Amino acid sequence: MLSDAELEQLRSILAPKQNIVVCCHKSPDGDAMGSSLAWASYLRRTGDEGRKVTVVIPDSAPDFLRWMQGYKDVVRYEKDKELVQTLLDEADLVCCLDFNMLSRTEMMQDVLAQCEAPRLLIDHHIGPDIETVMSISHPEKSSTSEMIFRIIEQMGGYDDMTRSEADNIYCGMMTDTGAFTYNSTDPAIFYIIGRLMEKGVDKDEIYKKVYHNYRMLALKLRSYVIWRKLRYIKALHAAYFTLTKAEMERFHYLKGDLEGLVNEPLQVRGMKLSISLREDTEQDNLVLVSLRSSNGFHCEEMARTYFNGGGHADAAGGKLYCSIKEAEAIANKAILAYRGKL
Repeated sequence: MLSDAELEQLRSILAPKQNIVVCCHKSPDGDAMGSSLAWASYLRRTGDEGRKVTVVIPDSAPDFLRWMQGYKDVVRYEKDKELVQTLLDEADLVCCLDFNMLSRTEMMQDVLAQCEAPRLLIDHHIGPDIETVMSISHPEKSSTSEMIFRIIEQMGGYDDMTRSEADNIYCGMMTDTGAFTYNSTDPAIFYIIGRLMEKGVDKDEIYKKVYHNYRMLALKLRSYVIWRKLRYIKALHAAYFTLTKAEMERFHYLKGDLEGLVNEPLQVRGMKLSISLREDTEQDNLVLVSLRSSNGFHCEEMARTYFNGGGHADAAGGKLYCSIKEAEAIANKAILAYRGKL
């Protein structure tokens, strides 16, 4: 993945650094956490004695990811702003993983922007827009976790890769591809899976930890959305659902309860587009949008054009600063605008 010149540049950037901060985007998913934790572990074991590497995240990961090795040592900005500020003030390198612009860190954006340490970007999202000393950007890769594996391997770090690093990388790759159901056609991905399993990864156990970890109320909430809230536009092979703050409160919503639900409508034969519209639980007039696509339609352009977002060809997201009713109207407008492709 990296040329010889890029490898040499990366080595020269990393070698002298003693105080490194690794950070990822707000509401970290499996790829953000997997890549960040694995990269931090690699940096610790390959650096000089005394090297300090800290993973900093804007807010907590969902419950089904907190088993990941190293998560208990992560510093959350929402919980300890002063410590994060101190870590960034002392940092001589900031590694930005799995996000392409500082705004993806939301409440942590300003402190990151003001940090004087050089930045290293490792990411697979389209259109990176962060000032860095080096940007490793490969939107064609399945996940940032895949990129981390490739970099570690190229840097000669595979032989000493720990089981926990392998577990975290596998989890990141699995979750960012829907358990390898999209963004995963490159045969090299399955070579990487094999290499990770050689390190002891139990892929079935990781699957259970992530996907078989719901509370009963979460299952009822997901069922409620499918039964009562899903709107199916058969002629355009599209579906969407809305969810209000009050409805989530009714089911005692916890972060992660709706993870992956936007993918479910794609199980319908011929379905090309699924959209989730969910009110933010903390801020009024903010609707969080997730899009998934299949069968030859790609949703990333729609996310940019109508939902102030972006992402990948078949997995994108965005935000709308309006009521849920207005957001539903925008979603319908977007679907109709793309009816020629749907």
